[in-house]
Amino acid sequence: MTTPSTDARWGAARGERQATNLLGALALALSDRLEGAVTEAAGLAESDAIALSALHQFLDSPRVDLLAQVLGLSSSGTVRLVDRLETAGFARRTTGADGRVSSVELTAAGRRRAVAVTGARRALMEEALGALTPAERRRFGELAGRILAGLIRPPGATRWTCRLCNLVDCGRPLGRCPVYEAAKARNREI
Repeated sequence: MTTPSTDARWGAARGERQATNLLGALALALSDRLEGAVTEAAGLAESDAIALSALHQFLDSPRVDLLAQVLGLSSSGTVRLVDRLETAGFARRTTGADGRVSSVELTAAGRRRAVAVTGARRALMEEALGALTPAERRRFGELAGRILAGLIRPPGATRWTCRLCNLVDCGRPLGRCPVYEAAKARNREI
Protein backbone atom coordinates (compact mmCIF):
# COMPACT_ATOMS: atom_id res chain seq x y z
CA MET A 1 0.00 0.00 0.00
CA THR A 2 1.33 3.44 -0.91
CA THR A 3 1.11 6.49 1.27
CA PRO A 4 0.63 10.08 0.08
CA SER A 5 4.32 10.82 0.73
CA THR A 6 5.52 7.92 -1.47
CA ASP A 7 3.05 8.94 -4.20
CA ALA A 8 4.45 12.49 -4.09
CA ARG A 9 8.05 11.25 -4.35
CA TRP A 10 7.14 8.94 -7.22
CA GLY A 11 5.30 11.77 -8.95
CA ALA A 12 8.24 14.19 -8.68
CA ALA A 13 10.72 11.61 -9.94
CA ARG A 14 8.37 10.63 -12.73
CA GLY A 15 7.92 14.26 -13.72
CA GLU A 16 11.69 14.73 -13.92
CA ARG A 17 12.09 11.58 -16.03
CA GLN A 18 9.23 12.70 -18.22
CA ALA A 19 10.91 16.10 -18.74
CA THR A 20 14.10 14.30 -19.75
CA ASN A 21 12.21 12.11 -22.19
CA LEU A 22 10.22 15.02 -23.63
CA LEU A 23 13.43 17.02 -24.19
CA GLY A 24 14.82 14.08 -26.18
CA ALA A 25 11.65 13.79 -28.24
CA LEU A 26 11.61 17.56 -28.84
CA ALA A 27 15.26 17.55 -29.95
CA LEU A 28 14.59 14.72 -32.40
CA ALA A 29 11.38 16.22 -33.80
CA LEU A 30 13.04 19.61 -34.33
CA SER A 31 16.16 18.03 -35.81
CA ASP A 32 14.13 16.03 -38.32
CA ARG A 33 12.10 19.05 -39.40
CA LEU A 34 15.09 21.37 -39.38
CA GLU A 35 17.00 19.21 -41.83
CA GLY A 36 14.10 19.38 -44.28
CA ALA A 37 13.60 23.12 -43.85
CA VAL A 38 17.22 24.16 -44.37
CA THR A 39 17.90 21.77 -47.23
CA GLU A 40 14.80 23.00 -49.04
CA ALA A 41 15.78 26.64 -48.49
CA ALA A 42 19.35 26.07 -49.67
CA GLY A 43 18.53 23.62 -52.45
CA LEU A 44 21.56 21.70 -51.19
CA ALA A 45 22.53 19.06 -48.63
CA GLU A 46 22.12 19.85 -44.94
CA SER A 47 25.86 20.31 -44.33
CA ASP A 48 26.00 22.74 -47.27
CA ALA A 49 23.06 24.73 -45.87
CA ILE A 50 24.71 24.87 -42.45
CA ALA A 51 27.97 26.02 -44.04
CA LEU A 52 26.13 28.83 -45.84
CA SER A 53 24.58 29.95 -42.57
CA ALA A 54 27.84 29.83 -40.61
CA LEU A 55 29.71 31.68 -43.35
CA HIS A 56 27.03 34.36 -43.38
CA GLN A 57 26.45 34.70 -39.64
CA PHE A 58 29.88 34.59 -38.01
CA LEU A 59 32.70 33.19 -40.12
CA ASP A 60 34.53 35.94 -41.97
CA SER A 61 36.45 34.29 -44.83
CA PRO A 62 37.57 31.37 -42.66
CA ARG A 63 40.34 28.98 -43.55
CA VAL A 64 38.99 25.66 -44.80
CA ASP A 65 40.28 23.93 -41.65
CA LEU A 66 38.24 26.27 -39.39
CA LEU A 67 35.13 25.66 -41.49
CA ALA A 68 35.77 21.91 -41.07
CA GLN A 69 35.95 22.34 -37.29
CA VAL A 70 32.75 24.40 -37.12
CA LEU A 71 30.85 21.87 -39.23
CA GLY A 72 32.43 18.74 -37.75
CA LEU A 73 33.57 17.46 -41.13
CA SER A 74 36.85 15.92 -42.18
CA SER A 75 39.27 18.04 -44.15
CA SER A 76 38.51 16.18 -47.37
CA GLY A 77 34.76 16.37 -46.70
CA THR A 78 35.02 20.12 -46.22
CA VAL A 79 37.00 20.50 -49.45
CA ARG A 80 34.23 18.61 -51.29
CA LEU A 81 31.61 20.80 -49.60
CA VAL A 82 33.42 23.97 -50.70
CA ASP A 83 33.70 22.50 -54.21
CA ARG A 84 29.90 22.04 -54.26
CA LEU A 85 29.30 25.58 -53.01
CA GLU A 86 31.69 26.96 -55.65
CA THR A 87 30.05 24.92 -58.42
CA ALA A 88 26.63 26.24 -57.32
CA GLY A 89 27.99 29.80 -57.39
CA PHE A 90 27.49 30.31 -53.63
CA ALA A 91 31.10 30.56 -52.47
CA ARG A 92 34.61 31.14 -53.73
CA ARG A 93 38.04 30.25 -52.46
CA THR A 94 40.58 32.93 -51.78
CA THR A 95 44.25 32.54 -50.94
CA GLY A 96 46.44 34.32 -48.48
CA ALA A 97 49.48 36.41 -49.33
CA ASP A 98 51.77 33.39 -49.43
CA GLY A 99 49.34 31.29 -51.46
CA ARG A 100 49.42 28.40 -48.99
CA VAL A 101 46.25 29.14 -47.01
CA SER A 102 42.86 28.72 -48.64
CA SER A 103 39.87 30.64 -47.27
CA VAL A 104 36.20 30.58 -48.20
CA GLU A 105 33.83 33.49 -48.70
CA LEU A 106 30.23 33.74 -49.84
CA THR A 107 29.20 35.24 -53.13
CA ALA A 108 26.16 37.51 -53.35
CA ALA A 109 24.10 34.47 -54.40
CA GLY A 110 25.50 32.55 -51.42
CA ARG A 111 24.49 35.33 -49.04
CA ARG A 112 20.96 35.28 -50.45
CA ARG A 113 20.76 31.51 -49.94
CA ALA A 114 22.17 31.86 -46.42
CA VAL A 115 19.44 34.41 -45.62
CA ALA A 116 16.87 31.91 -46.94
CA VAL A 117 18.32 29.19 -44.69
CA THR A 118 18.14 31.52 -41.67
CA GLY A 119 14.54 32.40 -42.55
CA ALA A 120 13.54 28.75 -42.91
CA ARG A 121 15.06 27.93 -39.53
CA ARG A 122 13.33 30.88 -37.87
CA ALA A 123 9.96 29.94 -39.39
CA LEU A 124 10.26 26.38 -38.11
CA MET A 125 11.20 27.52 -34.61
CA GLU A 126 8.37 30.08 -34.58
CA GLU A 127 5.95 27.31 -35.54
CA ALA A 128 7.30 25.06 -32.79
CA LEU A 129 6.93 27.80 -30.17
CA GLY A 130 3.49 28.79 -31.44
CA ALA A 131 1.78 26.75 -28.72
CA LEU A 132 3.32 28.97 -26.01
CA THR A 133 2.24 32.39 -24.81
CA PRO A 134 4.76 35.24 -25.14
CA ALA A 135 5.59 34.93 -21.43
CA GLU A 136 6.06 31.16 -21.75
CA ARG A 137 8.30 31.71 -24.78
CA ARG A 138 10.50 34.11 -22.82
CA ARG A 139 10.72 31.64 -19.93
CA PHE A 140 11.47 28.80 -22.33
CA GLY A 141 14.23 30.94 -23.85
CA GLU A 142 15.76 31.50 -20.42
CA LEU A 143 15.69 27.79 -19.63
CA ALA A 144 17.00 26.78 -23.05
CA GLY A 145 19.84 29.28 -22.67
CA ARG A 146 20.81 27.74 -19.33
CA ILE A 147 20.71 24.24 -20.79
CA LEU A 148 22.79 25.25 -23.82
CA ALA A 149 25.33 27.11 -21.69
CA GLY A 150 25.76 23.92 -19.67
CA LEU A 151 26.41 21.95 -22.86
CA ILE A 152 29.36 24.02 -24.05
CA ARG A 153 32.10 21.71 -25.18
CA PRO A 154 35.83 22.07 -24.59
CA PRO A 155 38.15 24.13 -26.81
CA GLY A 156 38.84 22.51 -30.16
CA ALA A 157 35.48 20.72 -30.25
CA THR A 158 33.80 20.25 -33.59
CA ARG A 159 30.20 20.88 -34.64
CA TRP A 160 29.90 24.26 -32.95
CA THR A 161 26.63 24.90 -31.15
CA CYS A 162 25.96 28.17 -32.97
CA ARG A 163 26.74 26.94 -36.48
CA LEU A 164 23.13 27.52 -37.60
CA CYS A 165 22.17 30.40 -35.29
CA ASN A 166 20.94 33.84 -36.22
CA LEU A 167 23.32 35.92 -34.15
CA VAL A 168 21.13 39.03 -34.18
CA ASP A 169 18.11 37.09 -32.87
CA CYS A 170 20.15 35.50 -30.07
CA GLY A 171 21.48 38.88 -28.98
CA ARG A 172 25.16 38.09 -29.47
CA PRO A 173 26.11 41.54 -30.80
CA LEU A 174 24.60 43.06 -27.64
CA GLY A 175 26.28 40.57 -25.28
CA ARG A 176 22.97 38.80 -24.58
CA CYS A 177 23.60 35.32 -26.02
CA PRO A 178 23.80 32.96 -23.03
CA VAL A 179 25.87 30.41 -24.96
CA TYR A 180 28.43 32.86 -26.31
CA GLU A 181 28.75 34.67 -22.99
CA ALA A 182 29.26 31.39 -21.11
CA ALA A 183 31.81 30.26 -23.72
CA LYS A 184 33.70 33.56 -23.37
CA ALA A 185 33.70 33.18 -19.60
CA ARG A 186 35.17 29.69 -19.97
CA ASN A 187 37.47 30.69 -22.88
CA ARG A 188 35.89 28.16 -25.19
CA GLU A 189 34.78 28.08 -28.81
CA ILE A 190 31.14 27.53 -29.53
